[in-house]
Amino acid sequence: MHLDINEIMRILPHRYPFLMVDRIIEGEHGKRCVGIKNVTVNEPFFQGHFPGHPVMPGVLIIEAMAQVAGIMAYLASDEAVRNKVTYFMAIDNARFRKPVSPGDQLRIEVTTTMNRRGIWGISGKAFVGDVLVTEADLKATFADSPKP
Repeated sequence: MHLDINEIMRILPHRYPFLMVDRIIEGEHGKRCVGIKNVTVNEPFFQGHFPGHPVMPGVLIIEAMAQVAGIMAYLASDEAVRNKVTYFMAIDNARFRKPVSPGDQLRIEVTTTMNRRGIWGISGKAFVGDVLVTEADLKATFADSPKP
């Protein structure tokens, strides 16, 4: 499975500056998905996190994991979810092992641990090169999109 940014934007409702996935580079239907986030110095969060020592906020790395997981779940689900949005239900066991800086490329790997009654359990890991920088267990579900 390979998706470019245009295909990703057809699936996810997120847009700049909150779209945290640039490409999907591999996957196994409903079981595993790997996405890429290119971290650049012009990301708006680097202005304040931290001046003179830019570090990508851990919560945004978790958000990138959630977006890759949302893509995987969407592609593995039936037509009933096409007009729904994915909502986080839980984040457990989050560990931030190394800082992520401008110029890094995050490789985000998510694996399904559970899929029952519309609840997805996901194990997520983020790497820079071969170094594990962040990991977490996520739970999410699909829900009706709020009316404008």
